[in-house]
Amino acid sequence: MKRLLLVVDYQKDFVDGALGFPGAEALDGPIAAKIAACRAAGDDVAFTLDTHGPDYLDTQEGRKLPVPHCLLNSEGWQLYGQTGQAMERSRDMVIGKGAFPSLWLANWLKEQGYDRVELAGLVSYLCVLSNAIMVKAALPEAEIVVDAACTAGPDPALHAKGLDVMEALQITVLNR
Repeated sequence: MKRLLLVVDYQKDFVDGALGFPGAEALDGPIAAKIAACRAAGDDVAFTLDTHGPDYLDTQEGRKLPVPHCLLNSEGWQLYGQTGQAMERSRDMVIGKGAFPSLWLANWLKEQGYDRVELAGLVSYLCVLSNAIMVKAALPEAEIVVDAACTAGPDPALHAKGLDVMEALQITVLNR
């Protein structure tokens, strides 16, 4: 069985930076432990990085969310804490993306033919949800899993609704 752990946007700006929120830092240990367990099992690990340029405020997202964040190569763009330390650039796929989901990611996943993809990271009801849907579209017969203990969002009600939507889309939500 070919398996992948996809860590979505667990970046400094979403944890303790421009768009950080209380509780996001508590996911660091569990995500890092999940990465270690995947490596021990011989599974693949990939990371997405929300990535914006200096023109961010002129983009559609920037006009609707006028908070510069995850600017390419900035401190806030970097992966956070133990999770960032666990990334191995020579081994892991790292996918920069300028929107909530990544079509490039979906196409790459389709080529790889994973049987199981688990997602962790931030924000549960934005980038995790939208990328889980992209994974489901790319790999309709694969098991798609989101660990609720390894994702969160600044709005608890939207977090719960995001998990509900994922379950309705036949994505397995663990540790709810």
